[in-house]
Amino acid sequence: MLILAADDQPMILKSIEYKLLEVGFEVLSASDGQEAIDLFDSHQPDLAILDLNMPVKSGYDVIDHIRNIRSSNIPIIIMSGEDEEQTIVEVFNMGVNDYIEKPVRVNEVIVRVKRLLNIKINVNELQHKGVVKSGLLIKNGIGVVIPCYNEEKRLKTKEFANFVHNNHGYHICFVNDGSKDKTLDVLKEFQQGKEGYISIFDCEKNGGKAEAVRQGVLHLVKDKSLDYIGFLDADLSTDFADFDDLAKTLSSSSYKLVAGSRINRMGANIIKQSSRGVISMIINKIIRTILGMEIQDTQCGAKIMRREVAENMFNTPFLTRWLFDVEIFLRMKKYYGAETVEKLICEQPLKRWVHEDGSKLSFKDSIKILGQLTEIARKY
Repeated sequence: MLILAADDQPMILKSIEYKLLEVGFEVLSASDGQEAIDLFDSHQPDLAILDLNMPVKSGYDVIDHIRNIRSSNIPIIIMSGEDEEQTIVEVFNMGVNDYIEKPVRVNEVIVRVKRLLNIKINVNELQHKGVVKSGLLIKNGIGVVIPCYNEEKRLKTKEFANFVHNNHGYHICFVNDGSKDKTLDVLKEFQQGKEGYISIFDCEKNGGKAEAVRQGVLHLVKDKSLDYIGFLDADLSTDFADFDDLAKTLSSSSYKLVAGSRINRMGANIIKQSSRGVISMIINKIIRTILGMEIQDTQCGAKIMRREVAENMFNTPFLTRWLFDVEIFLRMKKYYGAETVEKLICEQPLKRWVHEDGSKLSFKDSIKILGQLTEIARKY
């Protein structure tokens, strides 16, 4: 049987397509409403899975075309991040048969498709067969920058692969920051077969973490399907479970940026080197004075923001190689205004953070930070 699947997020669309093909359906894929209408007219599918908010023509236009212009009664499933009761009632009144609110697992989509087509559900078909797992189709497209410098020996490719396979809608951009080892070769090998959701940005010369993250962000903002963009350290000292929690906070609030915080709290697994912790306290005190904001942990390597912030705060190079996080907050303060900015930033405690061996930031680097903070204070 032939299924029409339409969604403007390429990663979500590809995940649905793979799973439908895996269980025996033929699939027509469309990335906008007009393309969905054209495919419907030329192929007459047996069922349609539609997102509501698509470019050119919306999911509402496609429903109207199928039900009223073509007078077709094929089953229509809406799969959308819209959760307003009025929206759900409206599309059911237009003739929709089922409504799935994102985030949703791929297997649930398959079960609902088969139910509407009166096809017996085979539990074995819902098992992972090596193409796509029964992962989560998230509400918003999310891009994650991973800056890499000499990470050949400690890049946790298995953890990265497991996450993107189970959380469809994420795109990871690894930035090779002029590594002198075989980091680039490791990344290229890891990317094979995952080009749809793994990209590599190669910087020929080492420019430091700030410029590596900036280049990765600028690369990701070109993809209009990504609503949120963030960054994580390559050693995964902050794990993906915590990062996903940051993304959920952003999607369910009016915040512009959500930053992870390594503040010790009951039930959290936060492990630091003692000397590193002492100097961090001193530096954080100075940073809060410069910012004029009570942000407790500016330097945590886990942050996620709306694309509006990514587009406007990363368009010019940062002053320092390591303290760009402080500069992001200062740029936001200038852009949104001192009175408004603190309402737009959320600092969220992490459940887990571990200082991994092999960190590039030495004790001597920490001393240099004091001089760099002086530069930042003068500039901003």
